[in-house]
Amino acid sequence: MTDLTHAHALSLSTVPNLRDLGGWTTADGRRVRPGLVFRSTELHRLAGDDLAKFDALGITAVYDLRTVAERSAAPDPALPGVAEVPLDVLADSSTAIPARLNEVVADPAAVAAVSDALGGGKAAELMEATYRQILTLPSAHAAYHRLFSALAEPALPGAALFHCTTGKDRTGWAAATFLSVLGVGRDEVFEDYLLTNDELIPALHPVFAAFQTAGGDPEVLKPILGVQRNYLEGAFEEMTAQFGDIEGYFRDGLGLDPAVPEALRKRYLDE
Repeated sequence: MTDLTHAHALSLSTVPNLRDLGGWTTADGRRVRPGLVFRSTELHRLAGDDLAKFDALGITAVYDLRTVAERSAAPDPALPGVAEVPLDVLADSSTAIPARLNEVVADPAAVAAVSDALGGGKAAELMEATYRQILTLPSAHAAYHRLFSALAEPALPGAALFHCTTGKDRTGWAAATFLSVLGVGRDEVFEDYLLTNDELIPALHPVFAAFQTAGGDPEVLKPILGVQRNYLEGAFEEMTAQFGDIEGYFRDGLGLDPAVPEALRKRYLDE
């Protein structure tokens, strides 16, 4: 892992998996401007010294990709000068496994049911299907349409942050497509994506421990609470099959004006 990758991660103990999407270099040698777009987990634990650190990032808009149920269970704090924008990616889906796991890891009966449902490789299969589903769900198209429309606004004040619950799947796809449309190479896109395993998994140790105490095998949870290269590869494969390339996805999948990708490049790339 490069030193640059380590530089993207920000140290806020109450918001694991928080990082700056700036600093990456595009195929034509331009650099993504740092300090303008961030990704993270949910913010409901943001407190103490981390509040001042978060405020120093200059974030004025938070795009919450979670479901209504997730937002209700763990609402983001109301922060002065920060607009909260709900964008429910999975509104049209019946699957929200990571959100429910936090509620069941200490219940032996629920742990047994989860272990049966996700063991034997079924967890990874579920995640692969979920990533591909993001390319077909109308709610996902609508949410990412609004996200990228907002990010492309030249008058957008301050910095922006988008997040879901664990900041890895819905957020991971948002980050991957954002970097891709800017022209960042696929290897670097995956490098950012896989950094979640270093930044998030250690913070979830209490979840794994509670699951084990209740009789579960922590290995069952890893495909759900971490990321794997094949998840994102599957999403890109689905994107290519349906829309051809990232420009086609933005135009035909998300229904964005063809000027949006260039507006994003103008705003977020150094000249």
